[in-house]
Amino acid sequence: GTFLGRSTSTSMEQGLDVSPPQSPPAYRRMTSREENVFSRLTSGTTQASEQQMGNGVISTYQGKMALRAPLVCTHVAEGHSRAVLAVAATDDLLFTASRDRTVKVWDLTEGKESQTLSGHPNNVVAVKYDLESRLLYSVSSAYVRVWDLRTSKCLRTLCSSGSSTNGVVSGQQIPTGEAQMNDIALNHSGNILYTAASDRVRVWDVRKFAVTGKLSGGHQAAVMCLAVGRLSAHEDIVVTGSKDHYIKVFEVAGEEGGSFSPRVNLEPPHYDGIQSLAIRGHELFSGSRDSIIKKWDLDKQELITSVSNAHKDWVCGLAYIPGQPLLLSVCRGGVLKLWSSESCQLLGEMKAHDSPVNAITTNSSHVFTAANDNTVRLWRLNNRLDMLVNVT
Repeated sequence: GTFLGRSTSTSMEQGLDVSPPQSPPAYRRMTSREENVFSRLTSGTTQASEQQMGNGVISTYQGKMALRAPLVCTHVAEGHSRAVLAVAATDDLLFTASRDRTVKVWDLTEGKESQTLSGHPNNVVAVKYDLESRLLYSVSSAYVRVWDLRTSKCLRTLCSSGSSTNGVVSGQQIPTGEAQMNDIALNHSGNILYTAASDRVRVWDVRKFAVTGKLSGGHQAAVMCLAVGRLSAHEDIVVTGSKDHYIKVFEVAGEEGGSFSPRVNLEPPHYDGIQSLAIRGHELFSGSRDSIIKKWDLDKQELITSVSNAHKDWVCGLAYIPGQPLLLSVCRGGVLKLWSSESCQLLGEMKAHDSPVNAITTNSSHVFTAANDNTVRLWRLNNRLDMLVNVT
């Protein structure tokens, strides 16, 4: 079998079927097949020598786990020399962005790092990957670097000001006219990239590496996070979360270009800056430095639920579990929580890392958490999900 590949592991969707609505929803155990898939392919000796060569390794998690924990840690990806700030994943690949100024690409089938993309001017704060074009986007300083994974080369550098240039821009100081970039998001087609720098969001056509528009009339402070959903084949719904405590919603026909004004400013705002957003259909969750998680209905443009003290610290990351009415949140205190995305009821919580967790993402079989301890941990849903019997 493969290490973490799709071929032998069951997905989170298959493993957790909700029973018919007339009976209380019960979660089935993941198949036992899942248990024996996750064994290391290589012996400990190779791991040690690879680690010395500076190649990261994904190794089986050895620590203890609480019986009632909502997720079970299966593996740890180690190789970065400083905090991991952002993470992205497909079913076969993991991408990690770090304060060590690199992005690492990990092969989930082999269980090891396949390449390191280095030479960023500063901390790498965001990373996104488009499966179809096989282009990777990494954010550092005022720039997005566009990488071709087939050659490990930087094809283009996109600047916060809207210009773009071939190859690499170096220099640690942010030049006049440029601003720190905080987040990026790709739309469903992978043709449009949204970049947030300072209080502005630009719209790029990545086939031309050119700016086609901007989101204007926006924020009083830096945009910290972006989320993009799909309104129609040619229209995106773009959500911006800012340090000014506000969330704005834009409808963008990215191909057409131009300047887009917010369709709505979501009220009431958070009490502090927005750190994280998660969108699914017309449902939006926001996480803030105020320790609150809010659920919004984008159709009705209104607040559904506000969960006060959702965490004891900044809510740094939010992610849906694919195919399930489940939401994960992580915070600066290292805690991970599992929620019903329907009722916003807390279903479980655990200490995920002994350091701040900066980001969380999922693929069809695993959850990935990136933390200040220089690692990314790989998780799957706990088989003992009898605690979730009344999930909705």
